Amino acid sequence: MSNNRGRGLQANVLGTFDTVVMAVAGSAPAYSLAATTAVLVGAVGVAGPAALLYCAIPMLGIALAFSYLSRIDVNAGASYSWVGRTLHPFLGFLSGWSLVISATIFMVAGSLPAGSMTLALFDERLADDTVLSIVVGAVWFLVMLGVVLGGARLTVRAQLLMSGVELAVLALFAVLAVFHGHDARAFDWSWLGFSHFDGVSGFASGALVAAFYYWGWDVTSNLSEETRNSRRTTGLAGLIGVGIVFLLFEVFTIAVNVVLSSRQIAENDANVLAVLGEELWPGWGGKLLVVAVMLSTIATLETTLIQVTRSLFAMGRDRTMPPALGRVHRTWNTPWVAIVVVGGVALAMFIASNALGSVGEILSDAISAIGLQIAVYYGLTGLAVVVAYRRMLLKSVGNFVLGGLWPLFGALFMFWILVESLGDLSAPAIAIGIGGLAAGLVPMLWYWRQGSEYYRPAKLDAARTVEADYLPDGAAAAPARLHEGLPTDF
Repeated sequence: MSNNRGRGLQANVLGTFDTVVMAVAGSAPAYSLAATTAVLVGAVGVAGPAALLYCAIPMLGIALAFSYLSRIDVNAGASYSWVGRTLHPFLGFLSGWSLVISATIFMVAGSLPAGSMTLALFDERLADDTVLSIVVGAVWFLVMLGVVLGGARLTVRAQLLMSGVELAVLALFAVLAVFHGHDARAFDWSWLGFSHFDGVSGFASGALVAAFYYWGWDVTSNLSEETRNSRRTTGLAGLIGVGIVFLLFEVFTIAVNVVLSSRQIAENDANVLAVLGEELWPGWGGKLLVVAVMLSTIATLETTLIQVTRSLFAMGRDRTMPPALGRVHRTWNTPWVAIVVVGGVALAMFIASNALGSVGEILSDAISAIGLQIAVYYGLTGLAVVVAYRRMLLKSVGNFVLGGLWPLFGALFMFWILVESLGDLSAPAIAIGIGGLAAGLVPMLWYWRQGSEYYRPAKLDAARTVEADYLPDGAAAAPARLHEGLPTDF
């Protein structure tokens, strides 16, 4: 499907441990908790732990879909390639486009907290200044843009440092939360049940927010062309990443329910984690968790940049977007045109966001809009794996459950929360979410008319695909052959 012209991305840069770190960083545990806990509590009250639990089950199904599909098609576009080669190229393009749009919106939603959290380290009052938060967030964004431009090795080194500190701080506070004595309310097992949801639509709106919590682990698939033994590694790392962040999310959401009152949560919408830290460790706790959130936010800006730029790189390479996006830097082996374009668009959106209101308001609408788009491309990927493996599903119980039933359940769940939650979302959230997807019809139809090879795909069929591992170290010396060394269809 790809034309393999020009240079490819640098193969064999990331190992298994690096890829697991990228998966965890992609879901951004501290950032997700800080930015989204108030939104989740606003949607479902004390049922936050239940929403995260019941979203984790279908999310594992989607992670299994990514794992199975990455074994038979190694492509930086991931779901963009898989959905296009199994369901339909139009759906494949919209799958890639929904990731591009959600990631671009996240550049604004994620950079604002990066700025406000940095300011909060110096003065709490400065953190409420939207303009100043945008300026500082933009600086962090540009730093991460430079790191991503500098290549996969530099990206992973920066990620190991930031995520290492973040996870150490979160682990410390998870222990402190368990032994904390002064509680706003006692722990109740019903928080993990269905009784606290406001009907079916209440459950759906909570699940949509929970989907945003988990989003990002699939960065491992966008890095597949740069990963050693990627047919095994990228999917495994995604599954491990989902497992780790699920545990962190549950511990901290339960801790918020136990330690903080409803009033405290409502009054500190974008700052819940810092308030929790102050309760658990007066004096130092708030500051330490602010540092964790700041690092998490900057780290996830990096992984989101990777997702959007690798997706655009694959689209440029396939001529479904301007071909220049498929160009790779001679020295760093990174898609530099895609990185520069994303940087420019995101910075323009920063300036525009200044007119949209407070940090909390911007975050709430952006998170809901991103949730809609995540549901689209995760759901389509869940369907794609069933089609790709259709001839192999009955060959073993494992294939049937892990490669068929569970991903299909994940896909149907994603589409269900998408439809069910539309009635409860604000007009701006729907406009951003659906309008962003609709905008993709323009490049899709334009490049389809131009005759891009992507729209005449070789079908992806697991039964016909040879399970070949990634090229061994040193086997792909010629940069132009890097992508050709990944046979996917025979």
